[in-house]
Amino acid sequence: MGKIKDYVFLHLSVVLFSFTSVFSKSASNQLNEGGLANPLLYGFLFLMFLDCLVYAFCWQKVIKRFDLNIGYANRSVYLLWSQIWAVLFFGEHLTARNLMGLLIVLAGVVTVSLSGEKQRKEA
Repeated sequence: MGKIKDYVFLHLSVVLFSFTSVFSKSASNQLNEGGLANPLLYGFLFLMFLDCLVYAFCWQKVIKRFDLNIGYANRSVYLLWSQIWAVLFFGEHLTARNLMGLLIVLAGVVTVSLSGEKQRKEA
């Protein structure tokens, strides 16, 4: 049960980090709409940096519980969440190429995670 809790915390950290792209794109949109005088631009920039700061602390806590190769492989799930947020928040469309790329990344994450767990059990 403890390992599942670790993986949940790892993936919640990745979801948290994925919001950086939402705040970044929102800041970009605000810059395009109102220029440097737009106060929402600075609000989204602040949220982006705050998100990165909180993520950095969470990442340092969670990475202690995993081998680096497993932690960093799972961090690539960020791409999946970024695509989800792009569709939900910005009305973007997923293409077949996007989906194929995401499936390849997820297959890599599963492969690395399972091989890491297998090596840990053998040791």
